[in-house]
Amino acid sequence: MDDVLANRAMPGRQEAWPLEGASLELIAEKLSKCLGSCAMLLDIDGTLLDLARTPREVWVPPGLAATLHALHERTGGALALVSGRSLNDIDLIFAPARFPGVGGHGAEMRLSTDGEAVATHAPPMDKELKRRLAAIARLSPGILLEDKGYSLALHYRLAPHAEKAIYEAVSLIRSDLPNAPIEVLPGKCVCEIKQAGFDKASGVRELMSHEPFRGRRPVFIGDDVTDESVFAIIPDLGGLAFSVGRHANGVAGHFEQPSDVRAWLKRLIDGKAPASR
Repeated sequence: MDDVLANRAMPGRQEAWPLEGASLELIAEKLSKCLGSCAMLLDIDGTLLDLARTPREVWVPPGLAATLHALHERTGGALALVSGRSLNDIDLIFAPARFPGVGGHGAEMRLSTDGEAVATHAPPMDKELKRRLAAIARLSPGILLEDKGYSLALHYRLAPHAEKAIYEAVSLIRSDLPNAPIEVLPGKCVCEIKQAGFDKASGVRELMSHEPFRGRRPVFIGDDVTDESVFAIIPDLGGLAFSVGRHANGVAGHFEQPSDVRAWLKRLIDGKAPASR
């Protein structure tokens, strides 16, 4: 089995890894021996990091940056953070650490730690449309507005009662502008609106066409609805996907919470089982 795992997936190959249905412990044991042929693709909020009351309150637990650096080295640079956040925002969260990544739900990409962020053919959102959507935040105290450049997010974790009103307001704007090329992304206490034509899956496909990711088997971990597009394409790329907090369709396994993900990733680099809780 280890020999099969060690073989790189060449472009166009769709062979499944012989790990479907295996336990997370067995998968970690096998993957730890072939990280040099893998690409680690990791969502951030709700996957690597625990969710917080507001997007700005998330924090990086001690040891996580070191684990990510070690995975980056063991995979020959083929580790990327895949997030709805912008790459600039990701850098601020993990500072002074810096990692390759796909940001803005696939709108931008960086291939190396010292590389520049580049747009992946994603058009910016119309300014007038963004202004109208931003006004929705006035519906209730506690609704937090986050301008991500390529998208706009309305967070209502502090105002859960406003969920229905937010989505109704977004629907009204869309009915006024039926030809506007936008998509609504429901998430965990957030309604995000972005331009159509790109998503995390398109960003991952683009990423996997470049070195050092090209020809590797991707291992993707995500938690939210916006990660489902990536779950769907990972089998086509000959990789494995895992969900966090829920059993998502088409994944090889799931983690209960981000702390379990962090312990599992550490096991990949040190070969030791996570401590029992």
